[in-house]
Amino acid sequence: MPLSHDDEHGPDVGPAFLWAVVLNTGYVLVEALFGFWVGSLALLADAAHNLTDVFGLLIAWGALVVGRRRPTERHTYGLGRATILAALANGIILLVGVGALVREAIGRVVAPEPVAATTILWVAAIGIAVNAGTALLFLRGRARDINVGGAFLHMAADAGVSAGVVVSALIIIMTGWTVVDPIVAILVSAVIALSALGLFKSAIHLSLDGVPDNIDRPSVEAWLRALPGVVDLHDLHIWALSTTSNALTAHLVMPGGCSSDAFLERTARELEIRFGIAHATLQIEQGAEAECRLADPARP
Repeated sequence: MPLSHDDEHGPDVGPAFLWAVVLNTGYVLVEALFGFWVGSLALLADAAHNLTDVFGLLIAWGALVVGRRRPTERHTYGLGRATILAALANGIILLVGVGALVREAIGRVVAPEPVAATTILWVAAIGIAVNAGTALLFLRGRARDINVGGAFLHMAADAGVSAGVVVSALIIIMTGWTVVDPIVAILVSAVIALSALGLFKSAIHLSLDGVPDNIDRPSVEAWLRALPGVVDLHDLHIWALSTTSNALTAHLVMPGGCSSDAFLERTARELEIRFGIAHATLQIEQGAEAECRLADPARP
């Protein structure tokens, strides 16, 4: 039975992304303003961290929207690759911003400045509520869509980061050690840097047509070789069309030929269900004539 529109795309999470972007953008502005006002680098670092959430949510939301656009004569696969380029830009911007913030924080560690710990405490507490509430918006769709699942995990982790800022504020209130503020800023910046490096690395990998990390190429090849009638396989390529859609091309050597189009349809459907590869193009060869010029494994 063919999949319905809802089965293909899962529940409509557009409103969830809208509310998530609005809530997080508003909180970033509040946190940044209070951070500058009270001179808290921990709040500014967390504001930068939450700004990455906004970028990440926009990328994930954009991937869903762009993924539903029809291909055109100029862009025959659609515009999904734009999400990969956006992720690459995000990684670069985040790494530059983190470098500037850490430089300032190191100066504050050497010469600590007074901060309004109580204000930091309440602003960060609001952050826990915003991030946890945003995560709940994606709770329903996280099992059906890896893109939505990523947004859920990101927001849940950020609630933990805000909790770290709350702990730092409590330590300052109880001990008066204002040096804790820049130290926490450095720790939060390290978390951002690790995420940004991972984002940057993944975006570079995908932009160079690398096999997506969530796909095991040897498993795909083994499954294709095990199909009825297939005696050999070559010119297998797997790459990302966007951050949420993948493609595959391969030559299958079938001496008996392909009995019907149903074989191709069934194989393409199974590739999507088993491996998350939505666009599969298969070339059937009987191997009775000259060897395919693309059979050489050393040829790209």
